[in-house]
Amino acid sequence: MLAARAGTPPEVECIGKGKARKPYKFGVKVSLAVTHQQGLMVGARAFTGNPFDGHTLAPQLEQTTNLLQDLGVKPRQVIVDLGYRGVDGDNPGVEIIHRGKYKTLTALQRRWLKRRQAIEPLIGHTKSDHRMNRCWLKGTLGDALHAICCAAGYNIRWLLRAIAAQAAKAAKAAFLVLTKWALYGLNGVLEVLIGLRGLLRSMVSPLSSGLAGRLLALQRVVQLGCRAELTFAGPTKSLVSWGQSYSLCSGGLYRKTSR
Repeated sequence: MLAARAGTPPEVECIGKGKARKPYKFGVKVSLAVTHQQGLMVGARAFTGNPFDGHTLAPQLEQTTNLLQDLGVKPRQVIVDLGYRGVDGDNPGVEIIHRGKYKTLTALQRRWLKRRQAIEPLIGHTKSDHRMNRCWLKGTLGDALHAICCAAGYNIRWLLRAIAAQAAKAAKAAFLVLTKWALYGLNGVLEVLIGLRGLLRSMVSPLSSGLAGRLLALQRVVQLGCRAELTFAGPTKSLVSWGQSYSLCSGGLYRKTSR
C-alpha cells in the first residue's frame, strides 16, 4: 500500500504498481497488520526505499508486538500473500502461512488463508476514507506518523460502528420484551371479560352471544402476537388484523370476508 505525497521529495520512490490505469506512483510503502477475525488494525508502518515485501515482515511484527504488549499478547500466526515467501528463517517463533504452502496446511489453516483477502477492502477504505492515499506531513517522520494516524482513524470508526450495533441490538431486545408484556396484559384483560361469558349469554340482548364470541376471537389473535383492533360499522363488528378483514361469528369462530 502506498502513501503518496505531492511533488517528489527525496525520501519517496517511484514504485511500479503493475496496473494499466496507473502503472507507477511516487510514494513510500506502508505495511498494515490486521486482526484475523474482527479486522482491527494493530500495526501500520511506513518503509522508505521501496524494500522487498518479505523484508518488511520482521519490522512490522516488531511494531505490532510493541503495540500489543499492554494486552500481554503477541502474534503467533501470520497470514500473508506470496510476496512474503522465503522469510521463515528471519521470523523465528512465528508461523507464516501463505498460498505456497497450501499442500502442507491443515484444514483450519486453509480456512484462515481464505480470509486473507479480507485485508484488501480494508486497505481501500484506509486510502479513500482515511486519506492514506496522500500524505501532507514532511519527511520520513511525517510518513510514519501519517500511517499510524490513518490506522487509528480506521479503528475509531470501527469502534463507533460496533457501539452503534450493540445499542441497536439492546434497543430491539427491550422493544420485544415490552411488546411481550403488553400482549400478556391485554390477554389478561380479555380473560376477565370472557369470564363473564355466561352472564352475557343469559342477557336478553340478542348480541350477547356474538359479543362473547368476538372476545374469544380477539383473545386468540392477541395470543398469536398479532396487532388487532375492533372497528364498528353499523350493526355488525369486524376484526382487522394485519390489513385483512374478518367477520366474527358466535362461539368464537371467524371467517375471512372481502373488505
